Amino acid sequence: MSSPEIVSSPVSTELDTTSKLLNQYECGPGSGCSNRNLTPLRDTLLIHGDHYMHLADLRSYLEADDRLREAYDDSDVWGRKAILNIAGSGKFSSDRSITEYATQIWEVKPCPIK
Repeated sequence: MSSPEIVSSPVSTELDTTSKLLNQYECGPGSGCSNRNLTPLRDTLLIHGDHYMHLADLRSYLEADDRLREAYDDSDVWGRKAILNIAGSGKFSSDRSITEYATQIWEVKPCPIK
């Protein structure tokens, strides 16, 4: 089964590797493969054009994931980042946010539930 022509993508360096990876999971008619069929995903990303730019930041996503894994492996670094993240979150809760939206943006009053 020949692969269809691949539409140009902003991720030229990753495109070939990504295409090869997704082609490994392609299950065409009569192929007899038992892999999970990722052909629709492959076609959406590589043939029909990556309209939502899923692959545009693939390299930076993977680099960030590597940094996350390195930080997680060092419990001191991970603990510091976790504490700073919590301390920096400030006053936030979904209840407060919804209340502010309701009163300030939607201008509605609470409806008590009995």
